[in-house]
Amino acid sequence: MSTPAQILVSALVLVLSILGCQSEDIQTTGIEMTTFEVDVTPPIGSPVAYAPTRSVTEPLLAKGIILRTAAKTIVLCAFDWIGIGNESQDIIKQALAEAADTEASLVSVHALHQHDGPRCDHSTASILEKYGVDQTYYDIAFLNQAIDRVAASLSNAMNSLEPVSHVGFGQAKVDSVASNRRVLGADGKVEIVRYSKSTNPAAIAAPEGVIDPYLKSVTFWNKDKAIANLTYYATHPQSYYGEGDVTCEFVGIARNQRQEETGVPHIHFTGAAGNVAAGKYNDGSVEMRPILASRIESAMKKSWNDMEKSPIEGKDIQWKAEDIVLPMADYLQEDFLADRITGKVEDKDLSPLSAAKHMAWLKRTNDGHITTVSALKLGDIQLLNLPGEIFVEYQLAAEAFRPDQHICTAAYEDYGPGYIGTKISYGQGGYETSMRASRVNGEAEAVLMKAIEEVLK
Repeated sequence: MSTPAQILVSALVLVLSILGCQSEDIQTTGIEMTTFEVDVTPPIGSPVAYAPTRSVTEPLLAKGIILRTAAKTIVLCAFDWIGIGNESQDIIKQALAEAADTEASLVSVHALHQHDGPRCDHSTASILEKYGVDQTYYDIAFLNQAIDRVAASLSNAMNSLEPVSHVGFGQAKVDSVASNRRVLGADGKVEIVRYSKSTNPAAIAAPEGVIDPYLKSVTFWNKDKAIANLTYYATHPQSYYGEGDVTCEFVGIARNQRQEETGVPHIHFTGAAGNVAAGKYNDGSVEMRPILASRIESAMKKSWNDMEKSPIEGKDIQWKAEDIVLPMADYLQEDFLADRITGKVEDKDLSPLSAAKHMAWLKRTNDGHITTVSALKLGDIQLLNLPGEIFVEYQLAAEAFRPDQHICTAAYEDYGPGYIGTKISYGQGGYETSMRASRVNGEAEAVLMKAIEEVLK
């Protein structure tokens, strides 16, 4: 029979063994992670993209992950907002970096881009104020409060880091959601711009066009426990909008339903969807939103069920970033824009708000601001982060460049440059490459493709 002393020693050995196993898990893989989630819904009366908030259909969230290795701490975050541009990117990245005790260059912040959500652009708001424009586009007090809440949530989440042993990848084809917005005529020019909703028989009958039909899913595991699931899909996430009824739209609804069903935090990133929307399959009726959500949710579920898990260690994780300067559109001239901001010149193609956004990007570029393309490598998976409303061709080119890897593209990082088309698209006409929408020119393609290839090498 064991003596009390022997029993005590055995118990201590068991405890130390358990603690040793936990420590060994972290030391073996060299990876820890956790998630954070914060309500960033605007108050009633606060501006969203096209009207003041009059109701909240679904709350808006900022969701993200913190991934820590021995070498660095990386933060990926997605806001249920229409866009986060210019100085606002700097403000949020710095706040999250300080909360995670890391560098701002290791933080990537994206927007879901649903249209009944807030704009976040401190630079444009300052320009409108400077020129005395009575603007109701930005609620800076709310935006600052929301950013502070997200940073506080991230800081708290640092206390719940846990080991990562495996990463999983799955993908599934999405049925009848995405279609290319730019329907070309026989002359190679844009004949129809097929927006997020359409009742135009010709737009509906036209082929889907160039899209990426697959929703991609990346899941982090602590052995048999799923810690977080990231999903990626390229489409404008609008069914109907514009009256101030705040919503995370059909992609956010699908994300929330999957999180509730699985009990695993789900974070969704909108891919390179500058020229992709649901217009072929969406008539803009209220009934279509849950139908589109169910189609996205079905693909999320299938990509989860078809997931293949692989062990991962700290040495399998790499972060690469390339700083670039995007070539500016030739109409970004200060006097030209100032006249339109103030209303001295009325321009049907350039509203005071659009001109102020252009001015913000012009000043940022002239002040030496750089744009970043980055990628987080997780073994044979790469999470690619791209700026602006970038065309889906960039996402497809990235996948073609590394067919040996699973490339998951998140766009809508810095919203400052607006739409980013391909070189050929700037001669085809259409809204996306017009003076109203794009702040770069066709030479951006070469700059971006070089950066994409560099970070994916």
